[in-house]
Amino acid sequence: MKFAIIAAGEGSRLANEGVVTPKPLVRLNGEPMIDRLIRIFTANDASSVSIIVNKEMNEVYEHISKLNLSIPLYIIHKSTPSSMHSFYELSSTLGNDRFCLTTVDTIFREDEFSQYINAFRESNADGLFAVTDFIDDEAPLYVVTDEEMTIKGFHDKDIYQSERVTETNVDKTTGFHKDGLKYISGGIYCLGSNSIPILKSSIDAGMYRMRNYQRQLVENGLKLQAWPFSKIIDVDHQEDIGKAEFFLKNINH
Repeated sequence: MKFAIIAAGEGSRLANEGVVTPKPLVRLNGEPMIDRLIRIFTANDASSVSIIVNKEMNEVYEHISKLNLSIPLYIIHKSTPSSMHSFYELSSTLGNDRFCLTTVDTIFREDEFSQYINAFRESNADGLFAVTDFIDDEAPLYVVTDEEMTIKGFHDKDIYQSERVTETNVDKTTGFHKDGLKYISGGIYCLGSNSIPILKSSIDAGMYRMRNYQRQLVENGLKLQAWPFSKIIDVDHQEDIGKAEFFLKNINH
């Protein structure tokens, strides 16, 4: 199974808050975020790792280029207008295999990730998406699921906070909203090769956001399942670095 990392963002929010290190090289408990992902992927029997790096991030490109891996490493050094376009650039390295795609700043428990990867390997679903009910995001994407964790759709924050979601339509026993809203997307996507033509058509249609591409997958009838993680943290701000380090240090406590 192939693995891919989107590391082509500019990290402007971190930079504006005084973090001079490029986001992929920000260290969590001494380990650069991108090294951590590659290490975890390798531990989960990756057949290859593909990474797209912003054209302006020469330091990141040089760092990755010097890594000595026992599996093929494909590096694309190119700036793109969105994460969906970064995914499109990476797709040329994925062939007809099933794969796992993540953003570089996605922080999660390693044991939960291994369980997730094994579940996808054993699944006949077209896609298995990481979700979490831990919500600490400026613009979360809510994932609509049924009781079997089949994904029915994706909603933006403004829809989630609309008058449809009230105390009366929450099942207090399960925690599920009666319209299927409980989880948000965790930024980790396991997909089959049949997702790539939909990616191309989404690009051709002028779409820019990964969440719009995800909606296209549902509209095209792909069978998508959600896999819950206890917590997933995105490192977007300086304070998130401390949150992520604390989370990783205290996983087993």
